[in-house]
Amino acid sequence: MPSLTYLQLLRQRHVRQVLVAASLSRLGGRMVTLAIVLYALERFHSPTLVGWVAFASLAPGLAVSPLAGALLDRLGAVSAIAVDMIASALLLFVFVAASLGGTMTVPVMMSLVALFSLTSPLSAAAVRVLIPRLVSPEELDRANALDAGSYAIIDVVGPAFAGVLIGLLGPHFCLLTIGALYLMAAIALLPLVGIHAVSGATNTTSLLREAIGGVLHVLRHPSLRGVAVAYSLYQVSMGVLIVVVPVVLSRELGLGGKAETATGALFAVAGLAGGLGALATGYLRTGNRERHFIGLGALFSALAIFPLGAFFGIWGLVSAIVIVGFCAGPVDVGLLSLRQRRTEPRWLSRVLAVSMSLNLSGLPLGSALAGILVTHSATMALSVAAAASLLAAFAVYALVPERNV
Repeated sequence: MPSLTYLQLLRQRHVRQVLVAASLSRLGGRMVTLAIVLYALERFHSPTLVGWVAFASLAPGLAVSPLAGALLDRLGAVSAIAVDMIASALLLFVFVAASLGGTMTVPVMMSLVALFSLTSPLSAAAVRVLIPRLVSPEELDRANALDAGSYAIIDVVGPAFAGVLIGLLGPHFCLLTIGALYLMAAIALLPLVGIHAVSGATNTTSLLREAIGGVLHVLRHPSLRGVAVAYSLYQVSMGVLIVVVPVVLSRELGLGGKAETATGALFAVAGLAGGLGALATGYLRTGNRERHFIGLGALFSALAIFPLGAFFGIWGLVSAIVIVGFCAGPVDVGLLSLRQRRTEPRWLSRVLAVSMSLNLSGLPLGSALAGILVTHSATMALSVAAAASLLAAFAVYALVPERNV
């Protein structure tokens, strides 16, 4: 049977609806990370605080993701995404109200950002649970490529849109816009009501026990355990770049609209490059070569960050970010396909939530570390980012079995 093209996959109603809802939520998520980082930098003028804000926007959600996976089994994927979207929108409205009302202090900001992150694992895992239920195993790579490739449009539009909105209309208007996007994502889910992923959970088992079972399953599974180590190291690099790029550009261009717009534009171009990388990977098909796509993507990311990004000035950094963006495409498609192919369907919800948490654990750590290092030396921070990607490349070959075991 001939393979479906990308266009044919998009014409499948449920696939298209999942991607539309996911894209709206991800657009808000991509914008909000940059918006909050720029808000904190402009209001409190502290790169170290920016690192901790980025940490707070990710770490609490990662910590509770095992419970989120168990809850996802009970709520169903569609309801889980809706809960996340509505809660996120409400918290953003509270954030803006606190800022406009003059009650925004560092503790208040950190608390709201941490609360915001708590529901994020629900929608992040739910989308990846739905996709393999909607396509055949033969089309999984291309469906995952569309999923990862949708980040291309989001990474192009999101940072650029956020940068322009903040630069022209201020952070409050930007955050309100993001809240509206989350509500639109919840509304877009209505046609998906009734679609449920296969679940291995039962209501007779406690939520905590189900969460612990998911954690133990991932830790005992050689492939999932190995890729968690490798990808978390890779995400340390991404966490460093989230902080270093806006700080370096603000030093070069000065605080204000110019630096914010440039930051958004650079991340937008990197996102476009990532989408091209993802679609190229889906066209080639990962098959049983997922490790190679992940390992080589991490290796070339390391080489781009150091020495290119570290020693060749502002244009070297710009070039490095674009290369890293392109390499993220094959890394992400390889990760998605490997994780879905090597997980039993009845475990998928809990495994995805837990493994995504472990995989992304390096992101907030990288952001917090970068906030400390960049005050002393941007080159030092970038060298740490490169080292983390290099270690990720080695880890994927050393720890992830060639075949599913």
